[in-house]
Amino acid sequence: MEKLVNIKNITKSFDETIVLKDLSLFINHNEFVTLLGPSGCGKTTLLRLIGGFETADSGEIIFNGESMENVPSYKREINTVFQNYALFPHLNVFENIAFGLRISKKTEVEINELVSYALKLVKLVGFEKRSVKKMSGGQQQRVAIARAIVNKPKLLLLDEPLGALDLKLRQDMQYELKEIQKTLGISFIFVTHDQEEALTMSDTVVVMNDGVIQQIGTPEDIYNEPENKFTAMFIGESNIIDGVMKKDFLVEFEGIEFECVDKGFNKNELVEIVIRPEDIVLSKETKGKITGVVDDITFKGVHYEIIIMVANKEYVVHSTDHEEIGSIVSLNFDPDDIHVMKRTNE
Repeated sequence: MEKLVNIKNITKSFDETIVLKDLSLFINHNEFVTLLGPSGCGKTTLLRLIGGFETADSGEIIFNGESMENVPSYKREINTVFQNYALFPHLNVFENIAFGLRISKKTEVEINELVSYALKLVKLVGFEKRSVKKMSGGQQQRVAIARAIVNKPKLLLLDEPLGALDLKLRQDMQYELKEIQKTLGISFIFVTHDQEEALTMSDTVVVMNDGVIQQIGTPEDIYNEPENKFTAMFIGESNIIDGVMKKDFLVEFEGIEFECVDKGFNKNELVEIVIRPEDIVLSKETKGKITGVVDDITFKGVHYEIIIMVANKEYVVHSTDHEEIGSIVSLNFDPDDIHVMKRTNE
């Protein structure tokens, strides 16, 4: 795929605090990319650098084949949807969306045609004359999106735009944003700290922490094949266990050897193992198995969250079956449920 944005060795600091550290990344045409990470990891700063609202200390941003070093934000074919929407309270819905078109001297015929198309995309046909002050948060967000897409930018930046919405509306908007992106055929860069949003919407997820990219991949790769402990812990729940890679396809932990699908480690290398809670099946058969005692159980709606104590270590298990507290159970999983990572010093 052809690169739309190429970020090369970007470093950015505020005062004496380094926010982004020699970061490199590229975004393809017509790609939905999510920058995912905890507060303060640098994702919004990176978005602002791409949009031209901040200047990097070093490095370069190439957009559509051209350096953005001396290009102000208003001259970039990039629009931004901010978390607070930044609508004009004195203008109605139509005029909010049409504002940028009027600045660029479009004719009334063009404005009417483009605004009507944008309203249709965000499902606000019939709201043209509504005051934005009298709209719900979800409706205001749709207006902000329509205003950002109406002049057909090559790239749309979205800075946690769903954060202020309730759960159901946020979930609905996740799917709608993805549909809008597909319909328009432009690239979206979406910033969030919500793992579910990232996994639901994205073609590519960029996991960040402390100004450094931890992993880049599809939602499936990020969830199923985390490259380090941070990614494994940040994306969903994980059981992380110390172990020893005996040889290719064979790992030992909790004093038992298990077949796995990993290879390329040194013989007897110290490693960490990730097993997702939903991949563990509990049974009463204990011979040759990891065994533990049910310490706690919580009903979560679609499953029970069960805490199993193995020696002094907790294992989290998600199961549709209820287990009695105090009962002895074994933990069972398939070779492809075991993911082996390099051991860190954290």
